[in-house]
Amino acid sequence: MRTGILLLACLIALGLPQAAPGMDPSTVANEAVKIAEARKANAALMHQYSWNSRVEIVVNAQVKDTRIEQLSYNPFGQLQRITLNDQGGTLHTLPTPIGFLRRGIAEVKKEEMQEYLHGLRGLLEQYTLPTTGKILDFLMAASPSLSDAQGLIKLSGKNVVQPGDNLNMWFNPWTKHLQHIQVNTTFQGNSVQLTATFATLPGSGLNYASFAEATVPDKQLSVQVQNYNYVRSY
Repeated sequence: MRTGILLLACLIALGLPQAAPGMDPSTVANEAVKIAEARKANAALMHQYSWNSRVEIVVNAQVKDTRIEQLSYNPFGQLQRITLNDQGGTLHTLPTPIGFLRRGIAEVKKEEMQEYLHGLRGLLEQYTLPTTGKILDFLMAASPSLSDAQGLIKLSGKNVVQPGDNLNMWFNPWTKHLQHIQVNTTFQGNSVQLTATFATLPGSGLNYASFAEATVPDKQLSVQVQNYNYVRSY
């Protein structure tokens, strides 16, 4: 189930918006445009790098699948993946039972998990606020907080994608770089939590998700993604 394992990994390649605290309502629209432009510039910078990504799927507190890949963009802007290590567990290399019927059941379970991860990834992608309009809507309704002990500003929003959800973002007010996000939402009747920690490369200023985890407690399912070893190609 290699495709299914990587579905949520795509999420961390998407940048989240960077905002400024204490914005006057008359400037929110301009800020939304600036945020979208800054995110576009960061995405373009990402195309100049290759990096490693480690994805783990944990079910019932046991690692069921681990995969390490090297990622980069080709000249046409398409994301390329080279597998460095693929240690399959029971999730995508389920032992085939004896008998056609039982073998079919095993395949159905794998397909169901793949479809579930695909749908979950689609929901979580919406929390990246992919358009200027989505960014504007969030900024208009978000509640800023005073800086914390680390000097980070927090923006909080409710009902961002669907009723009852919650999106929290922490960013550095000086660099405007995103530092951390937290999402609480639901998918197919189950509560879902997403957390991600961001880092910034010295020199180039590339902002990227160094670690992300999506957790579905009711299913005892967790998908963990770690990005590291960023090397500039040009």
